[in-house]
Amino acid sequence: PAVEIAGLNDQQRELRRKTHETIAKVSDDIGRRYTFNTAIAAAMELLNAVNRFDADQPQDRAVLGEALDAVVLVLSPIVPHICHELWQVLGHTTVPVDEPWPEVDEAALAKDTIDIVVQVNGKLRGHISVAADADKDAIEALALANENVQRFIANKEIRKTIVVPGRLVN
Repeated sequence: PAVEIAGLNDQQRELRRKTHETIAKVSDDIGRRYTFNTAIAAAMELLNAVNRFDADQPQDRAVLGEALDAVVLVLSPIVPHICHELWQVLGHTTVPVDEPWPEVDEAALAKDTIDIVVQVNGKLRGHISVAADADKDAIEALALANENVQRFIANKEIRKTIVVPGRLVN
């Protein structure tokens, strides 16, 4: 089945993001840098994510199929014989050498939430997960609400708050 992007849950979106991050990394490693060892390492990371993925619904299998197809296609220049066999096992009637290189879906790379480090006096005190488009005030409010941060700022005056969106709160 085809991947229906609008109806994906968080786990499916995460595997799809990992798939397209891998395509981008391997494309750069093989095409520009000629570093095949890091291309293989990126493919192995994707396969580890595939192994952890729990597929019980049709969309799970579609996202899983997209990931496996991508791995076989990006590894085919490095290990063509086994990729040819794996491509057939995945149910394709063509050969990988005749298939186009997988395209990176930029929309799949976008994250809905990001993790931000929270520091108190320059020391790591917690992590928060915020919407990717959250403004400074919302990020600061979430950081101040973090229970570990509360322990370190209790009964103290906050003189200065530094918010670097997408990175950290101090």
